[in-house]
Amino acid sequence: MKLRVLVVDDEPLARSRILELLTEERDVEVVGQCRNGIEAVKSIQEQQPDLVFLDIKMPGLDGFEVLRSLDPARLPAVIFVTAYDKHAVEAFDVHAVDYLLKPYQPERFKRSLQRARELVRDEGKVLTARLTRLLEAESRTYLSRFSIRAGGRISFVPVKEVDWIESAGNYLLLHVGKENHLLRETLNGLETKLPPKAFVRVNRSALVNLERIKALESDGPDTHVLTLRSGAKLPVTRSVRELEELLKFG
Repeated sequence: MKLRVLVVDDEPLARSRILELLTEERDVEVVGQCRNGIEAVKSIQEQQPDLVFLDIKMPGLDGFEVLRSLDPARLPAVIFVTAYDKHAVEAFDVHAVDYLLKPYQPERFKRSLQRARELVRDEGKVLTARLTRLLEAESRTYLSRFSIRAGGRISFVPVKEVDWIESAGNYLLLHVGKENHLLRETLNGLETKLPPKAFVRVNRSALVNLERIKALESDGPDTHVLTLRSGAKLPVTRSVRELEELLKFG
């Protein structure tokens, strides 16, 4: 019996990559592909797939909202796809069937698919319980603005207006255009509170707003520099290929 699969992602290239990897699986039947959460809800209800590759951040409805829109008693197995770094998805890894990071690696993809096969063979109660716990864990909201205290005054800075965030010990420096704001927080602590696909860590001490990135350039044989729209230049120490893929799909 074939595993009936639905692919949901707003990025055409991301969908194509999953479909390409699925062509190598003889026991898989692709029943459809969707560009957004609204299409996904309709297709899941109509097609009743065994497994859904589901992007987290999409227009209309995100991945979690898609699942909340469905009958809890008839949820399919779900493999989340995301551009997050691994640490950003650890909070729900124990609840989801699995997750895949973009760009998809063939070996990791096969392990994820095999895990889904095994779970689909289990009783439906197992999958329902896992996804129910997942939805409960992900009901939190993300940070939308920073509260800055200075001189007895509290000001508010929308997260989307921040160009980049610099670590300074137990403090962070928010770079917002020509202004800088000091915030008592650590980079690791803040990273999990930011909205999905909003910021990327380019080195040990800098988080950058994806919407503020202008260019990624080589600065030597083995070094690269990120240029922001504000003119700021930041050294890149993470995998350049990984960063390029994140920028492409983010």
